[in-house]
Amino acid sequence: MAKRYWLIKSEPGVYSIADLEQDGSSGWEGVRNYQARNSMRDEMKEGDLVLYYHSNADPSGVAGLAKVHGAPVPDPSQFDKKSEYYDAGSSKAEPRWMMARFAFVERFAHVVPLEVLKADKSLTGMALLQKGQRLSVQPVTAEHFARVLELAGAKTKP
Repeated sequence: MAKRYWLIKSEPGVYSIADLEQDGSSGWEGVRNYQARNSMRDEMKEGDLVLYYHSNADPSGVAGLAKVHGAPVPDPSQFDKKSEYYDAGSSKAEPRWMMARFAFVERFAHVVPLEVLKADKSLTGMALLQKGQRLSVQPVTAEHFARVLELAGAKTKP
């Protein structure tokens, strides 16, 4: 099966690319959108490369690179009554929410700002740049992925 490419969003105050770099890998818990869950559960595969996007930041933009690390697992926050992501309707026998795990690959020397991405004609059609696009997990075409890496001056190649 061919490698796929993704973009995941996180607020840097919640969990930044620097946090992922320090931790080495992390589960992507707290996603409560069925389309994003389905992408993590059904489509992401070990080794797929992922653009790490800082949202609600100054500037918002692509800050680094990660890769899918292992198979999806049940999101433990759905079972934690103290978590804001607790889901009383989910059971351990049939978990409603799954999460992917991501491993750190590279932190870019500078964030590639959203404005730069929007201004680049070769990124026309990229899901991130579509009006109303709010998904925290979204697919990226190989062409768009390569162009973002080029804009970032990334050491890693797709």
